[in-house]
Amino acid sequence: MDKQLHLLETFRARDAAGAEHTVRAYEHLVRPGPTPDLLQPWEPTGLIEFRLDDGRALVMEPDGALHLPGSGDRMERLH
Repeated sequence: MDKQLHLLETFRARDAAGAEHTVRAYEHLVRPGPTPDLLQPWEPTGLIEFRLDDGRALVMEPDGALHLPGSGDRMERLH
């Protein structure tokens, strides 16, 4: 099974100290099947991941806030 990430959106978020960060949301896509067919379209898996510019992963809370795993630092999306 082939996998790839598809950039959904880029947005700004502010941490508790007031610093702004760029966040990117990626959707996981796959080409199902035992042997990938290059003509077969990519299919969304429904899995979305969030990352900072430096590549660190973020977790989205049910209230929409983001945080770095292992820390209590929360970021709020800027509109």
